[in-house]
Amino acid sequence: MKKTFILFLLFAVVSAAYSSTNSIPLSSTNPSIKATEVYVPIGKNGQLISLMDLSQISVKDFENLSGKKMKMMEKVNFKMKQRELKKNINYDGSFSKKRVEKYFNKAALAGGAFSLSGLALGLFLSLIGVLIAYLITTGDKKGRITWAWIGAAISLILWGALFI
Repeated sequence: MKKTFILFLLFAVVSAAYSSTNSIPLSSTNPSIKATEVYVPIGKNGQLISLMDLSQISVKDFENLSGKKMKMMEKVNFKMKQRELKKNINYDGSFSKKRVEKYFNKAALAGGAFSLSGLALGLFLSLIGVLIAYLITTGDKKGRITWAWIGAAISLILWGALFI
């Protein structure tokens, strides 16, 4: 029993020390995403078109590309959204608003939200680890909190299986 307690104490110290390291902010590691590099599917066939092209395409060309005839209100909504998209794209093709770029950075990373430190906090410290994940402000906070909850759930399942 004494060895088990010491082992869990060692895991708690190591995971707390690992989670307190500084990480590089996401914005400094990823270059800005250009509107010509982001593609969206259009129509039933799933043809791809870049956001830059979508901001400049005519309604008639969009109807041909999508294979669907648009009603008058749909055309007006399309033109309004197209203007909004044009406002969010700079002359060099990058996005002018940080929230748009942040959205496409998350989509481009595809699973970059995994946090080993959050998983270790939740796995070894359970609910206290989740609380610590909420208190740490550096790095990807949302990913760390999510993985801390996942780790706490795994820990609870393992402890339940051990006692049964």
